Amino acid sequence: MTYGSERMNILMISDVYFPRVNGVSTSIATFRRSLAAQGHSSLLIAPDYATAADVDAGIVRIPSRYLFLDPEDRILKVKIILSQENQLRNRRFDLLHIQTPFIAHHAGVKLARRLGIPAVETYHTYFEEYLYHYIPFLPKPLLKSMARMLTRRQCNHMDAVVVPSRAMYEVLQGYGVRAPVSVIPTGIEPGDLPAGSRERFCSSHGIDPSRPMLVHIGRVAHEKNIAFLLDVLHEVCRVVPDVLLVIAGEGPALVSLRRKALELGIERNVRFLGYLTRGQALSDCYCAGDAFIFASATETQGLVLLEAMTLGVPVVSTAVMGTRDILAAGKGALVAGKTVTDFADKVIRLLGDPRLRERLGNEARQYAAEWSAEIMARRLVEFYRQVIASRCHGSNMIVRTDYEEPVS
Repeated sequence: MTYGSERMNILMISDVYFPRVNGVSTSIATFRRSLAAQGHSSLLIAPDYATAADVDAGIVRIPSRYLFLDPEDRILKVKIILSQENQLRNRRFDLLHIQTPFIAHHAGVKLARRLGIPAVETYHTYFEEYLYHYIPFLPKPLLKSMARMLTRRQCNHMDAVVVPSRAMYEVLQGYGVRAPVSVIPTGIEPGDLPAGSRERFCSSHGIDPSRPMLVHIGRVAHEKNIAFLLDVLHEVCRVVPDVLLVIAGEGPALVSLRRKALELGIERNVRFLGYLTRGQALSDCYCAGDAFIFASATETQGLVLLEAMTLGVPVVSTAVMGTRDILAAGKGALVAGKTVTDFADKVIRLLGDPRLRERLGNEARQYAAEWSAEIMARRLVEFYRQVIASRCHGSNMIVRTDYEEPVS
C-alpha cells in the first residue's frame, strides 16, 4: 500500500488472546472486526492455547510455554515467530501493531525492522500498579521503578503509541515517553452482547429473582480490587441482609477472596461463578444485577462498565485511572469515593430506589451508544496513516488526546 490509499493491511502481535478472557483480548477482537467492516485487513499473531479453536483464518497461533507467575498466560516462542518472516513479507503489511509489552514486544520490534514497516504499540495495562501482585518477593518501590523504566524504554522504541484513556496518556508523559502518544479507547459494538434476562440467569443458578443483586464481571485478579468490594458488601449487608454479590470470572485472587468472604461472615452473600461464555450467558449475568459494581484503581479504560451500560445496568464505581473517562459525564452511574463507607452508601441508595435505577439504566444505554467501535476504528486508521506518513516523509504526527467528536 502507498500512503493515502483506502485499504490498509495491518500485522498485529499479542502475548494474549481468546480463549484467554481479558480486556486486551476484547480490545483486539473489537478493533479487528471494526477494521474489517471498513475494508481493512489484519493478521494477528497470538499464543496457542490447548482450548483454542479458531475459525478466523486471520490468526496465526504460535506454540507457547507455561508462565509460572500466571498460569493463565503463556510465553510465546520467539524463534517460531521470527521464522514466519518470509511468509509475512509476502503479505506486504503496511504497519505492525504490538498489543502487549512482553515477548510480543521484542519479537514485534524485530519483525518490523526486518519487514521495513513502522511499529506502534498499545499500552493497555498500568504495570506500575500491577507487578507487585505477581512478584511479591521484590520490594514494591523497586518494581514500580522497574515498570516505569521498562515502559519508557519500550515506548520510545516505537514510531508511536496508543493508550485507551487520558489517564494513561498522563502516566506515559510523566514517565518521560517521547514517542507520539494518542488516546484511542476501545469502542462498543452494537449488538455485541444480546439482550439479557435476569429471570433466566436466576433460574439457571437457583437464585430467587426477588433477591437484591450486585454483579461484578472481570478477571478475578488482585489488581481488580475485589477484596475492597467484599468489604463494601459487608457494610451493605447491615442494611440489606439478603443482598447477593455475583462475581463472574477466574484468576489468581479467587482463593484469597473466598477466604475473605468466610472471615467476614458473608459467604452466603457471595456467589463465585467462574468464566461465562461471551454471549447470552454473559448478558444474562450483567442484567441480573440491580447494579454493576467496580473499584479497580489500575484500569486503563474499564470496558466492563460500558458493557454493563450498553445493557441498561446502572453502575456504582470509583473513578480512578481509565474509568474517569467513562464516568466523567456522570451518566448511568453513581461515582463512589475510595472509602468503603461512601461506596456502600451509594450501593444502598441505589438498591433502595427503583426509580433511580430505572433512570440510570436508561441514561446508561444512551451514553454507551456514544462509544462507538466504528468511530474508534476510524480514529485508529487515521492514526496508522499519520504514522506511515511520518515514517515516509519525516513529518510530525498530530497527537490526539480527544475522542469526543467522530473522525471525518
